[in-house]
Amino acid sequence: MPLVKLEGVSVSFSAAPLLDEIDFQIDPGERIALVGLNGAGKSTLMKLVSGEIHADSGLVWQDPAIRVAQLPQILPAADQRTVHDVVAGGLAEVLALREAFDALSHQTDAASLRKMEHLQHQLEARDGWHLEQQVETVLDRLGLDANTRMADLSGGWRRRAALGAALVQNPDLLLLDEPTNHLDIETIEWLEQMMQEFRGAILFVSHDRALVEKLATRIVELDRGNLTSFPGSYNRYLELKEQLLEEEARQNAEFDKKLAQEERWIRQGIKARRTRNEGRVRALEKMRRERSQRRERQSSASFGLEEGQRSGKLVAELKNVSMTYADKPLLVDFSMKVQRGDRIGLIGPNGSGKSTLLKIILGQLEPDAGEVRMGTKLEVAYFDQLRGQLDMNKSVIDNVSGGRESVEINGQTKHIIGYLQDFLFSPERARTPVKALSGGECNRLLLARLFSQPANVLVLDEPTNDLDIETLELLEDILLNFDGTILLVSHDRRFLDNVVTSSIVFEGGAQVREYVGGYEDWLRQRPVVAAAVEKRDERKGEVKPQKRQSKKLSYKLQRELDQLPEQMEAVEQSLEALQAVVAAPDFYAGGHEQVAETLAQMQQQEQQLETLMERWMELEAMQEGD
Repeated sequence: MPLVKLEGVSVSFSAAPLLDEIDFQIDPGERIALVGLNGAGKSTLMKLVSGEIHADSGLVWQDPAIRVAQLPQILPAADQRTVHDVVAGGLAEVLALREAFDALSHQTDAASLRKMEHLQHQLEARDGWHLEQQVETVLDRLGLDANTRMADLSGGWRRRAALGAALVQNPDLLLLDEPTNHLDIETIEWLEQMMQEFRGAILFVSHDRALVEKLATRIVELDRGNLTSFPGSYNRYLELKEQLLEEEARQNAEFDKKLAQEERWIRQGIKARRTRNEGRVRALEKMRRERSQRRERQSSASFGLEEGQRSGKLVAELKNVSMTYADKPLLVDFSMKVQRGDRIGLIGPNGSGKSTLLKIILGQLEPDAGEVRMGTKLEVAYFDQLRGQLDMNKSVIDNVSGGRESVEINGQTKHIIGYLQDFLFSPERARTPVKALSGGECNRLLLARLFSQPANVLVLDEPTNDLDIETLELLEDILLNFDGTILLVSHDRRFLDNVVTSSIVFEGGAQVREYVGGYEDWLRQRPVVAAAVEKRDERKGEVKPQKRQSKKLSYKLQRELDQLPEQMEAVEQSLEALQAVVAAPDFYAGGHEQVAETLAQMQQQEQQLETLMERWMELEAMQEGD
């Protein structure tokens, strides 16, 4: 039985409907990725499913017993509320039922008793007598400290608290709108794991292709008011979509050819008009109406960038640079060289020092120690994720033009209105104040402003937030064809893999290392992967770290080193068994004490495995050092 079903649903805010007699169904356990261009109507569909808005026509049906929860795109405020209060806020409706029941508990009249009985049934259906246990279970599951103030948390941990407020409702359907925006990679991967373990259905909108690939059981595309379902992976969706577009273009070409033939026939001379077939005339009129009603595919952004003169071969060189912020070391004795044509990605958790390193490379910040040498003929264009370069009260045109009527892109002059149309701003929208734009439109405006400036060094700080996937892929192509130097901060793993040729990774403890390639290349090369116990291969068994023979270690230490692989193997087997238990669909249906105990055991095993791995690496390093 479906959770939600839409039949023949239409919604329109203008002449062209956003949703045009669509059919859509969400079944239990599905994880559906909703994709489409910005402005296609994805948020409208999400609001229909949640019940926030009503359809102009058609049927929207929900299972009467369904519980729907949402993870808001906007982070919770960094205020004085505790994490416990935020998570418990997800049960506000149930708490109101409890308070109403308690208020009536002192009444003895028949009407009050009937109301109490009704409230009791509602509370039992929502497990309302165990509110505190529900909150504690979610806090344990998400690793949240109940007493921490929201003001003391990073954006990633505030996102966890918001997810806790949704999960505590024990929803049957979870709605996620761009859940990865402004999250670092570590938190994104944690979110992926939580969503894979979630036993209800999920409908989510995301531009993060790696997340879509890993999480979605099917992909649904909203395009020109129509909804199309694509089973399978994201890559399979791309293949099927390309086939559909080719078939649509073929059919449109055949239709237009026949229409042109009929138009020529109707315009023939007097003799032909005397003998023309009235049925054929009516058929032509029908074809004209059909052609006028055809909805062309919304244009995707189409833009290039203005490249400046070539910089010198050296862009920047850092030698033995150290930097501390708020008593926290960010860089220690770090050296690197940036040369013309490099495409470098900066990877690391929020607050690790990526923006600080960018400013040092660009000469905007002086390090505490070390030497920084800048190259020559540098023309830098900077994309700021905080959008500080935009004047929110000015129009789109005024933010880009700087008083100019036209811009020059690689020797070609374009009127400012035509240039902005390449970034999907209509002439009317181009005159709109920036404060009225959506997040995606603001990012497109930043790109329009950035790419109108001559540059041979592009600095991009989280450029992918709020962009639809097609615009994001176009941006990738532009950057790959750019002859200058690129410094990119991004938490989009697929974007990093497709654009950068090397990565600077902040690995914790002021350890910053450079690797060849993008994110996946770093995963393969990082020391922890090279030294740690590999995942078990079901056919071959587990690959153990190689034991080194060394006479330099004492007998006791050598014996400890030799025994560590077997100890790690035993712990990992135990951990895998616990993970299988937690991943079971009915795990969280068990008693609170049992769930909490199992989660605590799993956390203990994870910590023990990490301790053993660190000890093994320490002893290996001692051997190598000897």
